[in-house]
Amino acid sequence: MSSSLRFHVVGKAFEKKPVELPESKERPSEYFAKYVFTRQKMQQYLPSSVYEKMCDVIDNGSSLDLATANAVAEGMKQWAMELGATHCTHWFQPLTEGTAEKHDGFVEHDGRGGMVEEFTGKELVQQEPDASSFPSGGIRSTFEARGYSAWDPASPVFVIGDTLMIPTVFISYTGEALDYKAPLKKALHAVNQAATEVARYFYPDVSKVISNLGWEQEYFLVDEGLYAARPDLLMTGRTLMGHDSAKNQQMDDHYFGSIPERVASFMKDLEIQALKLGVPCKTRHNEAAPNQFELAPIFEETNLAVDHNMLLMSLMHRVARHHGFRCLLHEKPFAGINGSGKHCNWSLATNTGIQLHAPGRTPADNLRFLTFIVETLMAVHKHNALLKASIISATNAHRLGGGEAPPTIISSFLGKQISDLLKHLEESDDDELISFAGKQALSLDIPQIPELLLDNTDRNRTSPFAFTGNRFEFRAVGSQSNCAAAMIVLNGAVAEALTNFKERVDRLIAQGVPSMKAILKIVREDIRTSKPIHFEGNGYSEEWRTEAAARGLDVEQSAPLILDAYLRPETVEMFRRMHILSLAELEARLEIKQDTYIKKVQIEARIFGDLCINHIIPVATRYQSQLMDNIHRIREAFPEDEAKAMNADNISLVRQISQHASFITAQTEQLVEARRVANRITSQRERAIAYHDTVVPLLERIRYHVDKLELIVDDELWPLPKYRELLFIR
Repeated sequence: MSSSLRFHVVGKAFEKKPVELPESKERPSEYFAKYVFTRQKMQQYLPSSVYEKMCDVIDNGSSLDLATANAVAEGMKQWAMELGATHCTHWFQPLTEGTAEKHDGFVEHDGRGGMVEEFTGKELVQQEPDASSFPSGGIRSTFEARGYSAWDPASPVFVIGDTLMIPTVFISYTGEALDYKAPLKKALHAVNQAATEVARYFYPDVSKVISNLGWEQEYFLVDEGLYAARPDLLMTGRTLMGHDSAKNQQMDDHYFGSIPERVASFMKDLEIQALKLGVPCKTRHNEAAPNQFELAPIFEETNLAVDHNMLLMSLMHRVARHHGFRCLLHEKPFAGINGSGKHCNWSLATNTGIQLHAPGRTPADNLRFLTFIVETLMAVHKHNALLKASIISATNAHRLGGGEAPPTIISSFLGKQISDLLKHLEESDDDELISFAGKQALSLDIPQIPELLLDNTDRNRTSPFAFTGNRFEFRAVGSQSNCAAAMIVLNGAVAEALTNFKERVDRLIAQGVPSMKAILKIVREDIRTSKPIHFEGNGYSEEWRTEAAARGLDVEQSAPLILDAYLRPETVEMFRRMHILSLAELEARLEIKQDTYIKKVQIEARIFGDLCINHIIPVATRYQSQLMDNIHRIREAFPEDEAKAMNADNISLVRQISQHASFITAQTEQLVEARRVANRITSQRERAIAYHDTVVPLLERIRYHVDKLELIVDDELWPLPKYRELLFIR
């Protein structure tokens, strides 16, 4: 594609004026959750006895009988039809990182040759989508098509367009989980039980502990016309080739800068639609890289937060196209600048309103705080390899370890105040309960700036799992991932750590040790045990990699080998003991992750080879021919000595093009052969390793020479939009 044609395509995108949003005096609070069947609407559309039963189901997990389900379905149908709904679907999260849905109409025969609108409790509670076409890791054969989706009452239904969307779990005919939601709910149940038992040491009236999640969704926007002109972006979500723009993020002028008008229009539209669907959007801003942005909501219960994140990602793609953009959720769509993550801020809170990871005002409160901090560290320490496996992928592997993304070694940053406190406890032998302030005063001595409160931790952007005052921030999660994968592991591991903690404390209490002294003794032991996971320094340094290995932490960098952690004995035992995933379900998940890794790299290699042979080499050869023709014309027009001097630069360019083109051609043939060799390997694990070890390095080596050609070949001839065009919204 010539440069003029590129800009013509971009111009077409520019002709799409930003969507004019209707002027409205409505406040967000007035239209928030307009399309969600909230408790307020349940109370309005359901009989009082049915409403009370549903509240009991949602709050306490009690069973739902068919009569109640029928009554709920009738009220739900009436509400949805008033919003224009004609269909319903069970909305679930298969192991594809996306969502799935099959729409059924509210229609049945009336027995007199006509139709009636009908929606029953059976249709609400259960549906039977085809399970054979979703990844199952061998749990289901192709001919075994039956699968079930079952309503999750804890996540409210909502309406999009003409369809009533019902959040559900997705299981096989034989009962194994084929999705993210089913094991997530089990992990949340496990951490609720374990954390409640420990919290009761301090607060006997606690009856429930809630896992909270606040995700931060980073993303890129590119003009739709330019996106359409990049086959690599279209097929893989990232640019497989492209030289750095002379200006990218080195001036730090995009970060927190003024939001471009077109982007602001997109953001406003997105937020309005998200708020109407109950997603509590709170924060929006420019991120560090050009064309990179972030959206973050208010914290929610983890199960609901995951559903809202999956819903939001779908909305982002849809709304972006209305504004002439494409939304990129790939973790590293552009080389040389920051990638995108989905920072998962996680904490535990009681039903009585106590934040278990927040400091308190009394010594007993602070012992509770230390208990939950240290037991979280114990979970991360024991399962650091599994936590890394939960976030690794072919796409996130490009991001981790650079441009403010955490490295592929899981560690936890706590900040000086808490680090000093843990060190003091570790080294002391007394049983005195230590008190400290959650915040301390900091005077800036600047006119017109009030006294600020200094959080009890700084921030460390190289820490994958950092404590940030009253929660932990799991920063390694990828931007396009379903954050349930990480939350299943984290909540399950913490549930196991708290269970073990309580068993040891109870043994001491049974021996006559006072409860607070018993707790302090076990906390002190666990501070020492979990010490290797605690790291305050630079996670990017080579010294840390060496030190982490000496500490016994997992330092593996190969994605296929990282995934092996799913079948480590301690992993299998943790998921079995916490009743979250069976061995068969773990084996299936590992197989799916390996298969996904292979296919993503395979697709990239195919597209890359096609671009090189059918786009880059022909253009380079054409430009080389133009240079050769110019050389001959100069020789004919000027004396030999003068022509030789004039042709020096052209001859040098011809040689450079030949060298780069020859390398690209030869190495692309090797790339094709490497794929063939890998595809013949019968073991899926070994095939994934072969793709990582042989195919991925070839992609990087060839890219270097393609990017060099981009700097040489006439801009009018270069077939792909360049970074300088892709990265700056006009």
